[in-house]
Amino acid sequence: MIAKLTALQQRPADLVGDRLPKHVAVIMDGNGRWAKRRGMPRIMGHRRGVDTLKALLRCCDDWGIGALTAYAFSTENWGRPGEEVDFLMTLFERVLRQELQELMAKNVRIRFVGHLQALPASLQTEIERAMLDTQDNQGIQFTIATNYGGRQEIIQACRAIAVQIQQGNLAPEEIDEAIFERHLYTQGLEDPDLLIRTSGEMRISNFLLWQLAYAEMYITETLWPDFDRDAFHQALLDYQQRHRRFGKL
Repeated sequence: MIAKLTALQQRPADLVGDRLPKHVAVIMDGNGRWAKRRGMPRIMGHRRGVDTLKALLRCCDDWGIGALTAYAFSTENWGRPGEEVDFLMTLFERVLRQELQELMAKNVRIRFVGHLQALPASLQTEIERAMLDTQDNQGIQFTIATNYGGRQEIIQACRAIAVQIQQGNLAPEEIDEAIFERHLYTQGLEDPDLLIRTSGEMRISNFLLWQLAYAEMYITETLWPDFDRDAFHQALLDYQQRHRRFGKL
């Protein structure tokens, strides 16, 4: 308890605890552009982006935000140059292996969502180990969307529900939002309150199409590797000025 209170003291005084988002989602855009502007290979931007994500996770934990979901690799990203895709797969695997001990020490619960069966077998092994080892942790929920596509997620949920109907275990008129959500990759995870997208792009790029229905959106021109605590602080200040009506007055 003392350690938790010490961490929370690091939260800026102008951030009101009960007005913070419970769940933040991020589209980490701009790694390649960050590297290009510095005359570096694109892979250097991805490496720096991992450091940014680790820092943001610590920040969320320090400031009392209970869930962070990061868009790491989309179903469309397979269309990138092969050497870049291979590097990303190797990077994911290496980071997982190196960081698991620290995640355990920080009591982080890690979860991967997406079509994980299409990932390299060695990466799948690291993912399974990380999720199994951290499943009983009670700290921040850290979700990583990998080989994820929002449309794909909805289609697979529809297929799973159709099978239940075909087997006579569910009637069409029984389908509601709660049942549908139980068939999404993110089942059991509260919807994000805030979506942050870096690099100034004004779209959600097939990310959490169902779950972002009422999320507040914050777009910043900052490239992902430069998205530090000060930038996150500004995003949260902006969020606190929003009036979330959920379609009501």
